[in-house]
Amino acid sequence: MTAESDQPRQLRRAIVAATIGTTIEWYDFFLYSTITGLVFGKLFFPESEPLMGTLQAFLIYAVGFIARPVGAAIFGHFGDRIGRASTLVATLMLMGIATFLIGLVPTYADIGLWGAVLLTILRFIQGVGVGGEWGGSVLLSMEWAKTNAHRGFIASWPQFGVPAGLFLANLAVLAVSAMSGEAFMSWGWRIPFLISIVLVGVGIYIRIGIMESPTFARITAEDKRVKAPALEVIRRHPREIILSALLRMAEQAPFYIFTAFIFSYGSTNLGASRDILLIAVLVGSGLSFISVPLFGHLSDRIGRRKMYMIGAATMGIFGFAYIGLLNSGSLTLMILAIVLSLIPHDMMYGPQAALIAEGFPPHLRYSGASLGYQLASIIAGGPAPIIATALLAATGSGWSIAVYILACAIITLVATALMPDHTNRPMAGEEQRS
Repeated sequence: MTAESDQPRQLRRAIVAATIGTTIEWYDFFLYSTITGLVFGKLFFPESEPLMGTLQAFLIYAVGFIARPVGAAIFGHFGDRIGRASTLVATLMLMGIATFLIGLVPTYADIGLWGAVLLTILRFIQGVGVGGEWGGSVLLSMEWAKTNAHRGFIASWPQFGVPAGLFLANLAVLAVSAMSGEAFMSWGWRIPFLISIVLVGVGIYIRIGIMESPTFARITAEDKRVKAPALEVIRRHPREIILSALLRMAEQAPFYIFTAFIFSYGSTNLGASRDILLIAVLVGSGLSFISVPLFGHLSDRIGRRKMYMIGAATMGIFGFAYIGLLNSGSLTLMILAIVLSLIPHDMMYGPQAALIAEGFPPHLRYSGASLGYQLASIIAGGPAPIIATALLAATGSGWSIAVYILACAIITLVATALMPDHTNRPMAGEEQRS
């Protein structure tokens, strides 16, 4: 067991390792999202109409989200059985190898539809990796906290990996776009995927040697580990798992409209340049560097559930402002919409990690939190760009997308109201620690 005086240092190390690791994982995952809207429809489905090619590319993109609950179950099992830290090394390696190989996939011009098949397989592997990442990184940080008073803020730092990864992914694509120019479509897009292997090496180096959390050490010492934690948490805590997935509707679905669908909508329907869209998303993700930990901190002050519901209500309203600004015909207003789009998302994403993880007992927490979080990928994140594209094709109007965002917000408000709130109180299954 770690000495009391050593706990602050271990907390800092755990936060740094978790945040850097999640940043690299999300860089890999979002890189695919960005490239899908810009490239994959044209290169892997060139014989389809532009809108249909985009839809087909987003269907492959959605495979990664279907795989995320699979990763949550697999790595949740090992995280609750052998430990948080060692499991996180495996998730990072899996994601990094899959991302590197995506950069080598031949296009339709080279091997026909087999290119799309290979993309699908590698996207599935990416999803498995990121599906196991989130729960472990959050717990590695949060379970080192000495008191209950700052869990929202501490748990928000692994969440910081999302805007940081999004920022790096868009920065990499923007840099390669500027460097390769017209050659971007032929070979330039591959470079950000290939260089990810270097980032993964850095992440693994940082994560190796991180000590297990005191919570997991206590689970091991008290022999509370179960043989099949994923099955056990489904049997004992189905309500918390379902509510965790549903409360993410207003956070995750709009996020992938704002950061993935916008590239096809902006370039095809609004006539915006690739680089303008990349810069706008880049600036928006930069703002999230501040807003994610800020709203995590605010949740420690005003309550996790209250902060989250404020964010969901804001998102429901913002969807209409977002579409209005995009369709205004003003480049300035369009950029403003994209830059501001992640703020209502961050109002939920900052407190979300603690809100979900606090509801599960320690010996089932990796599996329970991961399954609840990642099941949203099937109902929210994965389908969102597909639904947005289909709504646009069916109605010809972006306002239908705003209605979709509002519906997601209503679902989130109901689910969050039913979710237990452990702000400044012991987490489920734990006694107060001094």
